[in-house]
Amino acid sequence: MKLPPAVVCLLLVLVFFDAARVEGRGTPARGSRNQWSSMFVFGDDFVDNGNRPNITGEKTSRQWSYPYGSYLNSHYPTSPVLTGRFSNYRMQSDFIARMLGLHEAPPAYALTSDQSCDSSGMTFASGGAGVFKVTAKRKVPTLAAQVQAFKSLVNDGVIPTRQLHHSVALIAISGNDYMSGSDANNGFYSSFDDLDTYVGNVATEILDNVAQLQKLGVRKVLVNNLHPIGCMPLHTSSSNYTTCDLLGNYGASVHNKYLKQMLEDRDNVHILDLYTAFTDIVNHAPGGGSKDFKLNLTPCCESTYDGGYCGERSHSGKRLYELCGNPDKMFYWDQTHPTDAGWEAVMKALQQPLMEFLDEEYVA
Repeated sequence: MKLPPAVVCLLLVLVFFDAARVEGRGTPARGSRNQWSSMFVFGDDFVDNGNRPNITGEKTSRQWSYPYGSYLNSHYPTSPVLTGRFSNYRMQSDFIARMLGLHEAPPAYALTSDQSCDSSGMTFASGGAGVFKVTAKRKVPTLAAQVQAFKSLVNDGVIPTRQLHHSVALIAISGNDYMSGSDANNGFYSSFDDLDTYVGNVATEILDNVAQLQKLGVRKVLVNNLHPIGCMPLHTSSSNYTTCDLLGNYGASVHNKYLKQMLEDRDNVHILDLYTAFTDIVNHAPGGGSKDFKLNLTPCCESTYDGGYCGERSHSGKRLYELCGNPDKMFYWDQTHPTDAGWEAVMKALQQPLMEFLDEEYVA
C-alpha cells in the first residue's frame, strides 16, 4: 500500500527523532527568600544525576566515566568529580535548584538511603526514560514508574506532607518515546491519524503524570517542552555540523503543540520553553545564534569512530574520543546533551518567566 505524502513525512520525522537522547546534598541557600524549599525531579538524562547504574564498559554508563562530571579547567576542581550527570558539570535541574535557593539538584533516588528524603527533595529521573517503555531500555523506569516511586514514599510518610507544601516538581521528557525501539517505530501505521494520535498520547501521558503529582500535594509543576532535536550533533554530524535537520525540529514542534494545548490553562503548571531557548542559541542561519559559543552545532566530546561514544576507552585504556580545549565555549557537550555553559545559557533565558510563575499565588 502506498502511503500518502503526509504520512511519509511524519514517518521521517519519527526516524529523525531517533536517539534524542535527556549527587550531592542540597540545602536552602542562606538568606533565600523563596518559599519553594523542596524540589522533585522526574524524566530522563537531561536531569538524571545518578539514578542510572554504573556498569563498567557499557555505553549507558558513560556518565560515570571521565570526562563526564566536573571537567578540568580553570573554573572547576583540579580533579574530576563523577556524579552520574550527562554533562561535563551541572545540568538543567542544578540551575533550577539554584533559582529555588538550593545549592544543586536534590539527591538521586537510587543513591539515597531507604526511608529517607533530603530536605531539598529527590531526583527520580533516569537516563533514557520516556513516558512509554522503549524496547532497548526495558529496565529504565518510565515517567509513570518514577511518579509511582514518589507516591510510595509519600504514602509511607518518608516524604512528609509539610514538605510537599513547599515543593516544586520538574518533568523533563526529551524525546525517547520517538526513538528506534519505541512504540512509535514498532507499530504499523496506515494513516497520518495513527501517528498523530501517538504523539498526542505521549503528551496525554505527561498530562496524566502532572495531575498525579498535583493530587499528591506538589504545589508547582514545571514541564519541559521538546528542544529542537534536529540541531543536536547526533543529527548535524551528517552535514559536518553546519545544518540542523528540519524534519526533526518539525517533529518537536508537533509534540510541543499538543503539550501546550493540554497544559497551558492548567493551574500551577508552567511549560519551560526549551525549544525557543535552544533555538536562539544554536541558530545556524547567517547572523543568528549566540556569540558566546563557537561551533554551536558541534560537540565538545566526540568519538574517534562511527558508533563510538564520549568517554569510551579501548581494552588497553586508550582514549577513543576527542575533547575540545574549552567546554565553556561549546554549547553541546556530546552528541545529545548541552555543556554546563550551555545549560547555564538556556536557564538564564528561561529564568524570568520561571521566577514569575513561582512568585504567583498558589491556586488551590
